[in-house]
Amino acid sequence: MRSSYLPLAALSLSTTAQAQEMPSAARLKADVEKLVSFGTRHSLSDANDSKRGIGAARRWFQSELDKTSKACGNCIQTSMIERVFTNERAPKGVNIVDVLGIQPGADPNRVVIVMGHIDSRVTDVMNTTSDAPGANDDGSGTALVLEAARILSKEKFNATIVYAALSGEEQGLLGGRLLADTAKQRGWVVSAVLNNDIVGNTRRADGTVVADRVRVFSEGIEAAAPIETQLARRASGSEDDSPSRTLAKTVRSVAKTIPNGLDVLAVRRPDRFGRGGDHTPFLEAGYPAVRFSVGIEDFAAQHQDLRPGFGDTVDKMDFPYLAKVTAINVATLRRLATAPAAPETVTLAPAYTPGAPGESNFGRVVIGAKVSWKPVDGATGYRVYWKRADQYEWSNHVDVSGAQTTETTVKGVIVDDNFLGVAALGANGAESIVTFGGIPPRR
Repeated sequence: MRSSYLPLAALSLSTTAQAQEMPSAARLKADVEKLVSFGTRHSLSDANDSKRGIGAARRWFQSELDKTSKACGNCIQTSMIERVFTNERAPKGVNIVDVLGIQPGADPNRVVIVMGHIDSRVTDVMNTTSDAPGANDDGSGTALVLEAARILSKEKFNATIVYAALSGEEQGLLGGRLLADTAKQRGWVVSAVLNNDIVGNTRRADGTVVADRVRVFSEGIEAAAPIETQLARRASGSEDDSPSRTLAKTVRSVAKTIPNGLDVLAVRRPDRFGRGGDHTPFLEAGYPAVRFSVGIEDFAAQHQDLRPGFGDTVDKMDFPYLAKVTAINVATLRRLATAPAAPETVTLAPAYTPGAPGESNFGRVVIGAKVSWKPVDGATGYRVYWKRADQYEWSNHVDVSGAQTTETTVKGVIVDDNFLGVAALGANGAESIVTFGGIPPRR
């Protein structure tokens, strides 16, 4: 085993952001304009019309993924999954269809998901016929997914990437539920879910502009955690280091590597106050998931009938900004799909000075923290992080080489006063999200 101590600022991705293809604002605009051209994309609109409605929009999205796949030698497998749902917004039932593009990695069972919802609506959620452009909500997220596929299809990854356009978000997050259930049924090991919903505007109706940041929402205590895990998280102080919150921190750290990019406002709640999105069913299923949304919302352009001053139209969007949000998604997907999975379990204990065989710890001197973890398939080493217990982000780390290494001692770091965690490293230096030390395995 070989360890090397470095300050966190010395970290760098294996491939710099400057060397990567950047998203195209022009392509994103063209895709949003095409989505708007379908008139309405209400989930209960005509699914069989060739030019108007949700069905035409879904078929177009799949055709665009097919074009991308053809350009990369059929590297993306496209399909549609569907299920009939009935609720108060679909009292007669609606066939919800999600469009998927699956880019298999070396490990076809471990996936990272990027998604947006393709459906739209006006003021009355039951109005299935009026024009509902849905340019920003959520043509922006749908176009982002297509652009991410165009860029990442040119590369090879360890994990599988799933590009998804979901239906039924406006009818109660139905497409998100369908895909989360599909992930369970197929036995996917989901490393991350990036939900993009309303990611393409910078100006509010009153003229206020926020163009320098994007919000990323994440849960603390997991919605799917049994009470035993919740109590263990409380006892270890890891409310701010749950899998989804660690994913948000990863997004934030990746964003800092992108020249002329955006700041990530990592909001410590699952979604906007009192609201939800398609990542919610993934959280309820126990998967790490976050939601991207603009720095400032234009409520006059959300869920509005078209009339002077109101409506979710293309002219209210900022496509260079959308390209920057797309760049953060692409860079995060690249990192997580290149890296191994995160360690399943990390445990902590005080490290003591050596003693005589059979001697108890009583009376011996604590010299640091003993960190232990389960080895990860595909890892060539591990990165052990720590921070003072009153800090939000990791401040120091030590790299430990060896694929089968399962523990190390961090000298001078007292468990009582510090938080510790471990990320797995790949052969190319890419790292997983961090698994917090001191809690039981996720269930």
